[in-house]
Amino acid sequence: MTGRKISLAALAAAALVAVMLVVYVRIMDGQDDSPAWWVVAVLVVGGGAAAYGGVSSTRPARIALLVATILLGCVGLLAILSIGLPILVASGLCFIAFLRGIPSGVPADPAAHP
Repeated sequence: MTGRKISLAALAAAALVAVMLVVYVRIMDGQDDSPAWWVVAVLVVGGGAAAYGGVSSTRPARIALLVATILLGCVGLLAILSIGLPILVASGLCFIAFLRGIPSGVPADPAAHP
């Protein structure tokens, strides 16, 4: 088994973003309007980055979590009066997962962590 860790916070964020994407599309459809392509793109990229960061503990995965935090945070603030609050929660979950991936202190055995 490799050193892969699963971040439940990041995976919960990805699931929440997926649900909010469906809700957003249905709300826009109910108003006889089409969803803004850039909102859909940001939600897809942010949710994908959160999912990737949730199943990997590599440096690119941590960067993906930070990107997801920023993207989802911006969209959440822009949409705060409608679907923004759950998206902000997802952004916060991504940030928590990012912070948990930062090593704290010096390892007890430096040879064990190359």
